[in-house]
Amino acid sequence: MVLINLLSAPAGTIIWTSVAFLIVAFLLKKMAWKPILKTLKDREEFIEESLKSAEDAKAQMSLLKADNEKLLAEARVEREKILKEAREMKESIISEAKKTATAEGDRLIATARQEIEKEKANAMSDIKKQVAALSVEIAEKILRSELDNPAKQQDIVEQHLNQSQLS
Repeated sequence: MVLINLLSAPAGTIIWTSVAFLIVAFLLKKMAWKPILKTLKDREEFIEESLKSAEDAKAQMSLLKADNEKLLAEARVEREKILKEAREMKESIISEAKKTATAEGDRLIATARQEIEKEKANAMSDIKKQVAALSVEIAEKILRSELDNPAKQQDIVEQHLNQSQLS
């Protein structure tokens, strides 16, 4: 019963409450409803734009990531190319150095051989001079010993004359 008393209200209160509600609703519609709806619409548009911007940023990030991976792959290829060229250049330099060293060694060997031949020729010349001087000295000693004896001198002269007549 108490519940029924609470639900039954005098008619004047219901009318005045309804009028007050309608006035407040009218005032809200005229003054606050449009700004509230505009604010909600602006917020909804801002959220949509933010989501769209986030999706665009995500797409750009994936493009940048793909570009970065592509650049990284190109850098790796370029690095490998540079390393290959460096290896080839190293091999070329080493090969050229070996050729140069071989040529220089051959030149030094040829020069040494020429020096050896020259020294050998000089030694042979000195030996020939010494043999000639020794031969002259021996011949001189022999001639002196033979020329001391007049009989031997006569024999030598006759021998030379005989040889010159035979020729």
